[in-house]
Amino acid sequence: MLQAMQAKVEAEGATEKALYDQFMCYCATGGSSLSDSISAAETKVPAVSSDITEAEEKNAQTKDALKQAQTERAAADAAVKQATALRNKEAAEFAKLKIEADANIAALTKAVAAIEAGAAGGFLQTSAAQVLQKLTLTMQDESEKQEVLAFLSSAHATAYAPQSGQITGILKQMGDTMNADLMSATEDEKAAVKSYDGLMSAKAKEIAALTASVEAKIKMTGELSVDIVEMKQDLKDTEKALIEDKKFLADLDTSCKTKTAEWDERTKTRGLEIEALADTIKILNDDDALELFKKTLPGSSSFVQVGVNVASVRARAIAAIKAVQSKDHRAAVDFILLAIHGKAAGFEKVLKMVDDMMALLKREQQDDNDKKEYCSKQFDQMDDKRKALDRQYADENAAIESATEGISQLQDEMKALEAGIAALDTSVAEATEQRKQENVEFKALIASNTAAKDLMKFAKNRLNKFYNPRLYVAPAKKELSAEDRIVANMGSASFVQVSSHTSTETAPPPPPETFGAYKTSGKSTGVISMIDLLISDMDKEMTEANQEEKDSQQDYQAMMRDSAEKRTQDSKSLTQKGGAKADMEADLEATKGSKQETMRELSATLEYIQSLHGECDWLLMSFDARMEARTGEIDSLVKAKAILSGADFSLVQTAAQTRNLRSSK
Repeated sequence: MLQAMQAKVEAEGATEKALYDQFMCYCATGGSSLSDSISAAETKVPAVSSDITEAEEKNAQTKDALKQAQTERAAADAAVKQATALRNKEAAEFAKLKIEADANIAALTKAVAAIEAGAAGGFLQTSAAQVLQKLTLTMQDESEKQEVLAFLSSAHATAYAPQSGQITGILKQMGDTMNADLMSATEDEKAAVKSYDGLMSAKAKEIAALTASVEAKIKMTGELSVDIVEMKQDLKDTEKALIEDKKFLADLDTSCKTKTAEWDERTKTRGLEIEALADTIKILNDDDALELFKKTLPGSSSFVQVGVNVASVRARAIAAIKAVQSKDHRAAVDFILLAIHGKAAGFEKVLKMVDDMMALLKREQQDDNDKKEYCSKQFDQMDDKRKALDRQYADENAAIESATEGISQLQDEMKALEAGIAALDTSVAEATEQRKQENVEFKALIASNTAAKDLMKFAKNRLNKFYNPRLYVAPAKKELSAEDRIVANMGSASFVQVSSHTSTETAPPPPPETFGAYKTSGKSTGVISMIDLLISDMDKEMTEANQEEKDSQQDYQAMMRDSAEKRTQDSKSLTQKGGAKADMEADLEATKGSKQETMRELSATLEYIQSLHGECDWLLMSFDARMEARTGEIDSLVKAKAILSGADFSLVQTAAQTRNLRSSK
């Protein structure tokens, strides 16, 4: 007990050391606002505590129900065995009764037939007559018994011819009675078989239902135990975080200093406690102390045996009881030994103690059987669950790697699309600027060529006016305004007046001869042809410029359409990939959360399996040895009881009882 206390104190110290180290780490790193975390934890702690309490109560109820179901199933198995043994015994008794009844009825039938046929003398020499004679000895009516015995003992049946009718009547009556008894016994046997079959069917259903209930409850208690471990771990983590967060928010610096001082004092106090426990253990384990304890152990005193026969019985019983090597019930065995040593009373009380001891051993063996079944099924279920969680953990790891790789690939594709869209926008801007420049140049060309063409046409028309008047095209007549008409009229009148005035005066002499008529240059035709050629070249150039402008505009518009479609597709693809990336990131976070949950569940399952090992390994490893030891202990107790009851216990009987005990389990 002291060593357990020491181990517990050390374990508590290790646990508190881990908490202190975490707290100091928290002090060193600091933290941001934890109000939301504290609020969530304060809400979660009572909820999880309530869930744990509810789950523990449910688990306790399930274990109680499991124990009850196992007990009921054991009782049902015992009832089946007991009913089967009783049925076998009744069947054997009926078979024996039927054989005897058939033989007796056959003998009576033969006797009646022989008497009625006058062959009684021959019948008396058969084995049936001997059967009939034995049967007659069981008759209740003395006079009838004597008549039949006299008939059977006579050497010649003719000597009783006058009484043959009476003998025949007695025998027929006996036959009728036996037939009636046999029919009644047969009906009883059929009824017993039917009742047994019904009982077996009902018990089979009951055992099957109880077995199913046991398995279901074992599975349920396993799942509840894992859930409880998970919730306790969750509660422990939450409470731990809550405590640390509150301490941090209250006063981090002061709390850390205070906690350091408290830890130093706590470490010192725990060291003193461990030292005290160690010293105490050392004192109690000292050789002198052990010798003292051996001398003062109960049962060390010897008792004087009085009486030769009683002493012999006591000695044999004590030897048998000492063969019981039970460590768990050493006190009870010692108490039985003390009771056997006692001389004030008889052995009735000792026999009662032995019976109680054997019943206790049988109950413990049944408990071990139930515990072994529970442990085996729990190990199977938890191993299956662990394997499933391992596979799930591997699948989630693979999913996380695949999602991470997919997100990275999508990011690269999105960067490529964004770069493509940016390059496309740049190309569109450059093409638009180029198209504008080309259009300005086209318009300038058309304007300059049109002006030059008009000028050339004007020059050609002017030349035609002189050189080719027929080809001259006069300018359109201009409509004069009222003011222009007045000016024109005034000018005409003045000219008339001058002319009138001049005609009245004397005419001058004619002018002297100078040169002949004017002859036009012969090169005018070439100049006009050149002008026509230049106009034609300008028309051709403008036609080509118009076609090039039209083609360039069409190409530009086609490029704009293609660029718009490409940009729309790339933008749509970028949006889709962004959505896919968001979905994959959400799935990745969900998978990470699921992975953490799987890790927690796997950790809880492994912890529960470890607790199962601590709870069950000792039983599974020592089950056969414990059962064999209990069998030997019960054999020893049975032998001691037989000795105290005056029985002679042989080796064969001991072996038979051992086999019976093992088969009953």
